[in-house]
Amino acid sequence: MIILCSSSSTRAKLLKKANIEFIQKTPSFDEEKIKTNDPYEFVMLASYGKFKSCIEKFKNEDIITADSVVSDFKEILRKPKSKEEAKELLLKQSGKKIKIITSMWVRYKEKIYSRVDETIYEFMEFDKKDLKEYLDSNKRQGKAGGCMVEGFCKKY
Repeated sequence: MIILCSSSSTRAKLLKKANIEFIQKTPSFDEEKIKTNDPYEFVMLASYGKFKSCIEKFKNEDIITADSVVSDFKEILRKPKSKEEAKELLLKQSGKKIKIITSMWVRYKEKIYSRVDETIYEFMEFDKKDLKEYLDSNKRQGKAGGCMVEGFCKKY
């Protein structure tokens, strides 16, 4: 059994789809204290901070942590704190290229693994009605850049 140290429903769905038994726990790490404008550095520090807090809490367990950020090639598009901020962030992505950077840390059978991946997306312009419905649904909460590639953004 592995402990998924993440509150992400998307990550939980991925583990379920792969038939991996897990328990989901939310790590006690405050991403807001990270002070960097480099998306790679940010995502590494965030995922490692979560990993460290989980290793201390779950001393002999197998653990997986991950974090993702969205960048419009100029800045990090963080998790929006409001509907208005989510709209602003999503409009920065509409009709443009973005990159989603994910960092993952795993402790499995006493060995530690780390990985960073980057995916570049080029979105068509978001339909205004679709965008409004997505913003009203609150599915953007907790999503880096308000972006939900497996949901709202997928058709674009």
